[in-house]
Order: sequence, then structure tokens, then C-alpha cells
Amino acid sequence: MSGERPTEDCTMYFLLFYDAVEDYVERRVPFREEHLKLAREAHERAEIVLAGALADPVDGAVFLFRGESPEAAEAFAKADPYVRNGLVKAWRVRKWTTVIGNEPCGAGSK
Repeated sequence: MSGERPTEDCTMYFLLFYDAVEDYVERRVPFREEHLKLAREAHERAEIVLAGALADPVDGAVFLFRGESPEAAEAFAKADPYVRNGLVKAWRVRKWTTVIGNEPCGAGSK
């Protein structure tokens, strides 16, 4: 055996990446409260672990989701007013295999 832990023994994580438009900081103002409410609700449901904007420059954001599938992250993006109103020019969800830290899942985690 390679030392890889079975999936059922660990938490699965998914990263949601946002690529923001040039004037994102200015354009987000009228949608910010709705966006933050959506994020807080996902955090309260234990779907979002961490989330925040990228800095220097502010050109995107990253959300760390916990779950059995990417569905929560995808549903969040589709419902987000930043996405619906064109502040996010592209988004993508990637499965994240953790090897160090809380409940690692990948090779070398034992």
C-alpha cells in the first residue's frame, strides 16, 4: 500500500476560485451585503471553512469548502451576486487533496 488514506477516513475539501473584473472593488459595493450573507450562511452550515479576497492586487477570491462533493461550492458560485452581476469573469472549483493538517487525505499523510 502507498500510505494513502482511504477517502472515507478523511474530510474532502474543494477550492472555489474567482477571477474578478478590473474594477471589482468599486463595483462590488451594492452587492457586498448579499454576498457576505450568502457566505455567512454557508459557513454556518459548515460548508465554507475559509474565504477571502486575494490581495495586492485584488483580482480574485478563494473559498475553501468542506463536503462530499463540489456541489455546495458550485451552488454558492451560481447564487453569488458577484457572479450573477458580472463582477466575476470566471470561476472554477477544484478538489483539494490535503496531506498536512486537519484530516489529511493524500499520499504521504500517514
